[in-house]
Amino acid sequence: MSILTVKNLSHGFGDRAIFNNVSFRLLKGEHVGLIGANGEGKSTFMNIITRKLEPDAGDVAWANNVRVGYLDQHAALTKGLTIRDVLKEAFSYLFDLETKMNQSYERMGECTPEELEALLEDVGVIQDLLTNNDFYVIDAKVTEIARGLGLDDIGLDRDVHDLSGGQRTKVLLAKLLLEKPDILLLDEPTNYLDEQHITWLKRYLQEYENAFILISHDIPFLNSVINVIYHMGNQELNRYVGDYDNFVMIYEAKQAQLESAFKKQQQEISDLQDFVQRNKARVSTRNMAMSRQKKLDKMEKIELAPEKPKPHFDFKGARTSGRMIFEAKDLVIGYDEPLSRPLDLSMERGQKIALVGANGIGKTTLLKSILGQIPSLGGSVELGDYLEIGYFEQEIKKANYNTCIEEVWQEFPSFTQFEIRAALARCGLTTKHIESKVEVLSGGEKAKVRLCKLINSPTNLLILDEPTNHLDVDAKDELKRALKEYKGSLLIICHEPEFYQDVVTDVWNCENWTTKIF
Repeated sequence: MSILTVKNLSHGFGDRAIFNNVSFRLLKGEHVGLIGANGEGKSTFMNIITRKLEPDAGDVAWANNVRVGYLDQHAALTKGLTIRDVLKEAFSYLFDLETKMNQSYERMGECTPEELEALLEDVGVIQDLLTNNDFYVIDAKVTEIARGLGLDDIGLDRDVHDLSGGQRTKVLLAKLLLEKPDILLLDEPTNYLDEQHITWLKRYLQEYENAFILISHDIPFLNSVINVIYHMGNQELNRYVGDYDNFVMIYEAKQAQLESAFKKQQQEISDLQDFVQRNKARVSTRNMAMSRQKKLDKMEKIELAPEKPKPHFDFKGARTSGRMIFEAKDLVIGYDEPLSRPLDLSMERGQKIALVGANGIGKTTLLKSILGQIPSLGGSVELGDYLEIGYFEQEIKKANYNTCIEEVWQEFPSFTQFEIRAALARCGLTTKHIESKVEVLSGGEKAKVRLCKLINSPTNLLILDEPTNHLDVDAKDELKRALKEYKGSLLIICHEPEFYQDVVTDVWNCENWTTKIF
C-alpha cells in the first residue's frame, strides 16, 4: 500500500531546475534514505511533500488519515517555554480533548435528558481516546524520551531559548518522537547529536514499525536503519532497494554500463557521419548515404550527465607557530554556572586534537574560552606565539543576504572577481551557486562558502566546531584528506569517529572534566 505518491514533479528556483518530472512512492513499513550531493534538492523535496512549498508542476498525494511528523531544524522555539513545555506540546491534541471533556461535564448540570445522553456518549469516546493514547502517563513518556536523548542532563525546566544547536535539535527530535506520527520525515537528525544519542536514535529507528524518510550524510548511521534508497541527482530521483552500500555497487555498475554504451554509440555516430560525408555526393552511393542519414536522425542519443564539480580543499599554511599553542591553568568554563572543574590543559605545535563528549557539557564553550571570545569563570589561558588561527563556527544564526561572491570578496578585497569565482569553484560550487545569495543555499553549500574563506587564509592553527554537519559524502572525504595533510595544529569538535579517528593525534573526552552528572 502506497502511503505517499508523487507524480511528475518539477521544481526550480529562477533559472535553476531542481527536479524535472520525477516520481516517488513510499510504501508501508519502508525505511527510506534520501541521498544526493549538497544542493540537489533533498530539503526542497521534504518541503514540497509537507506542503510548505508549492511545486512548479506535479502531484503529491498522501493516503487518507496519515499523521506526518517532520523534523525541521529551522523550526522556531518560543522564548519563555521550558524544554518540558515544548515536549508536552506533542500531546496538545490530547489536552484539547481533555478541555472539551471538562466543558461537557460542566454543561451536564443544565441540559435536557436527551442532551445529557449525547454528552455522556461524547465524554465516553473522549475518555477512551485519552486512555488509549496514554494521556494519564504523559509525564512518564516525556521523561523516558528525554532521558534517551540526554535532555534530562540539560534540565527539563531550562528555557529553550538558551539551548545550543545540539540541544535544540534534541528537543525538536524528542517532541517529534513523542507525537508518534504515522510517518517520520527526518532531515539530518544526527547533526549536533553526540555519539551516545546517535546510538539511541539508531536503535529507535531500527525498531520503528512505521515508514520514515531520512536525509543523512552519515553513511554508517544511514546503512544501519534504512532498507530503500532514493538517489537525487541531475534533476532525477531514482529508487534502489537495499542499503547505501548496495546502492553504490548498483549505481557504479549502471554508470559504467552507460559510459560504455555512450562510447560505443559515439563511435557508431562518427562512422555513420563519415560514411554520409564521403558518399552523399556520388550518384552510385547517394541512396546508401541517405539511408545512413535517416538512421542518424532517428537514433535516440545517449547523454551522460554533466560531471558535478568535486570540492578540493587545501589549507594554506602560515609561518611556523611557537612550540606551545595554548596553556590553560585552573581554567573554569561556563556562563552563569561552571561547566567544568578547574582545568590544566596544554597543546603543542603539531598536535591534532578531537574534543568529544555529550552535547551541552561545554565543548564549544571551551573553544571560545581558549580564543578569548567569552570570559572564563576562573583561571587563565595563555596563547602561544605567532599563531595564525582559522576558526569554523558550529552555526551562524543570522541571515546572510550577500551573494557568495560578495561574501568572499569582503574577506579578500585584493582578489579579482576571477580569483573569487575560482576559489568558490574549487570548493565544489557551480556558477549558479556562486552567483546566488548565501541565504538561499543549502546547509552544505553554506558550509562550503565558509570553508572557502578558511582555506584561503594562511593559518597554523585550525579550530573547527562540527565542520562535517551538512557536508555531503564527497566533501567530507575531501575535508578529511585535507586535514590529514595539514601541516599546522588542529583542535576539532566532531561527533563522527569515522571522520576524526584517522586525522587526530589525541582525543580529549570532555565528559571527564564536566560538572554535569552522567
